[in-house]
Amino acid sequence: MRHGSSRFVRHGRFGVGRLGAGSALGVGLVAVGAMVMAPAATAVTPDTATISFDCGSYGSGTATLKATQDGTAATISVSTSAITAPIDIAANSVQSTLTLTKNGSDTATFTGNANPAIPAGGEVSTGPLNGTVATGDSLEGKSLQVVVLGISVTCNATSAQAPGPFVF
Repeated sequence: MRHGSSRFVRHGRFGVGRLGAGSALGVGLVAVGAMVMAPAATAVTPDTATISFDCGSYGSGTATLKATQDGTAATISVSTSAITAPIDIAANSVQSTLTLTKNGSDTATFTGNANPAIPAGGEVSTGPLNGTVATGDSLEGKSLQVVVLGISVTCNATSAQAPGPFVF
């Protein structure tokens, strides 16, 4: 009996120990392979900034810019008290172009027409606006043009972006 009962318990006899170690090794190799194949994470810093704008006869105020990055694709969403809707504005009907100073001398533009529904008197929010970036690009808000119901409003930055430019 002693030999018979121990024979079924031994891991090596039926390969249970070998199978367990082989499975663990296989899972480990798959995990390492996945980490090697995964793209490097990229992040913009800071991810949120504020800036002051002057929109001429349409008023002035501040805007909050929120940036995200996925490789060379980036988005910036803008919410501002500088422009208010004179009437209800339907979702996805505000065409926006955000122009940013790129690396101190060039410019980059982010465009789009994604916006939530905006009630009459409500602050205009737009985005995500889409643009392209390269690693190390430093972008700072310069101007925002919005077209609402065929009326174009251009707002020019009157302050530096705080806490500083977006670095991708």
